Amino acid sequence: MGDVLAELRSKPPSAQIVYFYVLDSDSKLVGVIPTRRLLMSALDRRVSSIMVKGVVCLPESATLRTACEEFLRHRFLALPVVDGEGRLLGIVDITRFTDEMLNVAERQSFDDVFQLIGVHLALGRKAPAWMSFKDRFPWLLCNIAGGIACALIASLYEVFLNRIIILVLFIPVVLALAESVSIQSVTITLQSLHGERTTGRMFWRSLVRELVVAAMLGAACGGVVGIIDWLWKGQAVVAFTIACSVFLSMVTACVVGVALPSLLHVLQRDPKVAAGPIVLAIVDVMTLTFYFNVAGLILA
Repeated sequence: MGDVLAELRSKPPSAQIVYFYVLDSDSKLVGVIPTRRLLMSALDRRVSSIMVKGVVCLPESATLRTACEEFLRHRFLALPVVDGEGRLLGIVDITRFTDEMLNVAERQSFDDVFQLIGVHLALGRKAPAWMSFKDRFPWLLCNIAGGIACALIASLYEVFLNRIIILVLFIPVVLALAESVSIQSVTITLQSLHGERTTGRMFWRSLVRELVVAAMLGAACGGVVGIIDWLWKGQAVVAFTIACSVFLSMVTACVVGVALPSLLHVLQRDPKVAAGPIVLAIVDVMTLTFYFNVAGLILA
């Protein structure tokens, strides 16, 4: 490290440097050293002992869109470009994508630059109406399939519903609450996934947080709906049944709302387009299944 610093002092860089890339004798990229690590390391340490291996890099054939996606995914300030044999050809700096001055000391400015890149990337993906139709229509078929499945489930309990007609009156309420909390979970999950790589730790942390919130929301909403039903019809058992169904459906909707976008993100599908219809279809089917089965167990 003493040799490196002496070399830098003798030939000062003409521009801001964030990363130092380490090459072997064949000019192949073998590691990277962030500036802070270089400055803070002892002078007698070897470069190989402090460099970060497994460098994220761009192939020389990469497009501008690929570079933008890599910047958003890893949130680095620069990416090296290598040839087919791993030899360093050049560096792509984040300032190539925006004219804004990047102040690393201000985290908010740092986030704004990556958000700006995401906007430019989204604009670059604009497609004709027919392409948008082909992208979106298959997922809307999930809503159609979900609605038909719900109708079939309801038909299985037709005799039971005819006997306890009040359950039919509250079906829209139960479905609306489950769908609302699922969309909320989807929205929050999409925000957390923006520009990030999905990891098991991040998934479980998001799931636990949303489960706690969904449990509180389910208990509160179920209690309100149950009390309204009890005051309206005076049937405590039916009110308890509806409250339990609301609670279970909202907790389940939360799990689906977190899991589906995360899975689609891992599969590199667009979660913004696909997650909503799929989540709503699954939530509707599961909500009615809970609703009728809980009612059957308690009221039959």
